[in-house]
Amino acid sequence: MVLGFYLQCLPQGKLIWLARKLERYTGVMMIKTLIRKSLHRIRAERLEMLKRNGLTVGRNLNVQPGVFLDASHCWHITIGDNVTLAPNVCILAHDASMKSLLGYTRIGKVNIGNNVFIGANSIVLPGVTIGDNVVIGAGSVVTKDVPAGVVAAGNPASVVMPIEKFVAKHKENIAVLPRFGEEYTADMGVTPEMKKEMNVRLESSMGYIV
Repeated sequence: MVLGFYLQCLPQGKLIWLARKLERYTGVMMIKTLIRKSLHRIRAERLEMLKRNGLTVGRNLNVQPGVFLDASHCWHITIGDNVTLAPNVCILAHDASMKSLLGYTRIGKVNIGNNVFIGANSIVLPGVTIGDNVVIGAGSVVTKDVPAGVVAAGNPASVVMPIEKFVAKHKENIAVLPRFGEEYTADMGVTPEMKKEMNVRLESSMGYIV
């Protein structure tokens, strides 16, 4: 299809802009699907390029739009199984802040364990190890090692609570707060009426969606 070929040639930023513009209109699900597929293809191709250059990645890596993996030193980065990098996460293996003063750039290995979620707009700096079963809160700056089995957040990131406490807290909330199925997502074609319903139910509390 000519349209599909054209979309594949667009840069990622242009595709995201186009998808957002199309959200204002109805009857464009096919085009939106093509855009999503093109974005997925671009991310997959970039990831494969980094892997060829030495990036080590486990199974089931979920890379969201805007993620930056340090291409210039990607062979210092190791990512485990079942890891999610939320939108605009930045993982750095080098720090050039002293280059003009000392003539050297600091480099360091970054190791991310299994079953790790790194929240949107977080930055992981060189020399950091993140253990297994960890959640990093959105907007965090991870400057030092994070032990296994914790939630960490902040700038600089620090341990907030054990992962078991985090899971137990949300299990309790899921039992009493509004819950929504997959049909309430944009990918499944949530309707205007369903959107209104969600906003009404979320007026006075948070909620959860599949």
